[in-house]
Amino acid sequence: MQDWYEKVGETVDFLSSRLNSIPQIAIILGSGLGALADEIRPEVTLLYNEIPHFPPATVEGHSGRMVIGELENEQLLAMQGRRHYYEGRDMQEVTFPIRVMAKLGIKDLIVTNASGGINEGFEVGDLMIITDHINLMGTNPLIGPNYSEMGPRFPNMTQAYDKELIELSWKVAEEEGIKVQKGVYVAVTGPSYETPAEIRFLKIIGADAVGMSTVPEVIVARHCSLRVLGISCITGVTRKDSHKTLSHQEVIEVAEKSGAKFRKLIRGVIRRWK
Repeated sequence: MQDWYEKVGETVDFLSSRLNSIPQIAIILGSGLGALADEIRPEVTLLYNEIPHFPPATVEGHSGRMVIGELENEQLLAMQGRRHYYEGRDMQEVTFPIRVMAKLGIKDLIVTNASGGINEGFEVGDLMIITDHINLMGTNPLIGPNYSEMGPRFPNMTQAYDKELIELSWKVAEEEGIKVQKGVYVAVTGPSYETPAEIRFLKIIGADAVGMSTVPEVIVARHCSLRVLGISCITGVTRKDSHKTLSHQEVIEVAEKSGAKFRKLIRGVIRRWK
C-alpha cells in the first residue's frame, strides 16, 4: 500500500506537468467563501476528482475545485472547499493538499473558514484575523512516521500565524475601510454544534471563535515551513441566555453575504504581498 508521501509525489508531478509557473501563494476557501476563485484569471482549473489522490469535498458550500491563475498580479492556487475530519477520513487525507502545496513549491498559505463567534464583542458577518489557535480535535495530523524532507519531527508552533501577515491584513482593512477583528480560533471535530456548557468552557480557555477545520492544515503548513495567514468569517455569535443556533445553510448564507468585503480584504492583502 502506498503511503501519503508517495501519493504526494504523484500528485505534484501531475500538477507540475500542467503549470507554466509555480504560484507562491495558495488559499483555501471555506464554506460560502468560494466566490473569490471566480475572480482569478485561470491558467488551470481542475475538479478535485480529476487530481490523483486528491480528497473530494462533499460538504455543502464547498465546490471541490482547484483554480490556478493570476489575481492582483500574483500567481495563486485556490482551493474551493476542503475535506473535514468529521466526514470520517483520517488526518492524512484532510491535510494531504497542504503537503502537495509545500512539495509543489508554494511558500505562503491563506486559510479561511466560516466559524461561530464566542467573543460577545463580535457581530455576525465580522471577519476575524486569526492570531493563534487551540486544537481540541483530540488528534494531530503529524502523528505517525515523519519524513524529514517535509519537516522536523517536533515543529515549533509558537508563531503558527505569521505576525507580518497579520499586521499587513490589519493595515489593509484600515485602508479599505473594512471592519475586522483579531482573535483565537479553536478547532473541534464536529459535526454537532456546541452545547451551552461547551461554549462557556471555550470562552474560559480563551477562544474567540470556534470551527471544525483549519487547525490541522495550519499544523501541517508550519511543519512544512509555509507562512500562514488565517481569516474567519463569523457566521453567528453565541450570547448569554441565547439558545438560537444556526443551520449549516444559514452559515453559508451569512458567509456569502460577507463575501464582498472578504474578497476586498484578500485582494488587498495579495496586492501588497511581500
